[in-house]
Amino acid sequence: MHRPISQLRARHRARRRAGERGFTLLEMIIVVTMIGILATLAIPALIHSPRRAQEAVLKTNLRTIRDVINQFYADKGQYPTSLEALVDEGYLRTVPIDPITKTSDTWQLVYDEVEEGEEPAETDLPEEGEPGIVDVYSGAEGMSLDGTPYSEW
Repeated sequence: MHRPISQLRARHRARRRAGERGFTLLEMIIVVTMIGILATLAIPALIHSPRRAQEAVLKTNLRTIRDVINQFYADKGQYPTSLEALVDEGYLRTVPIDPITKTSDTWQLVYDEVEEGEEPAETDLPEEGEPGIVDVYSGAEGMSLDGTPYSEW
């Protein structure tokens, strides 16, 4: 008994489709290897992402504090005596947090210096007679990702 050619072709097509439904082991190994290579390339770039984000926030906070100190001086004619004075006067809602130290108490303040023998102008000192803050730096120890100490930012 011979089968008609149309039945043989249909049977052949069915076998071929059945074999094409999945992936071969070799194809799977190649795909897994490629994913591994791509992951190996991406991981080193992603490892420092949280620290980069902290450093970006630190730079933004420092820029904000410095801008507010300059605005305070422009408005009042003297520098603020503390960061809390900026909050009290409405220049800041709260003292920003140093994201590296995770506190707002570690800011390193630079005060307006009066050289010895020189009388400060009355407008340079607040009513309390204390020197004002002219700059601020991070109080965090250690080095940033670019190799500079945080305390120099």
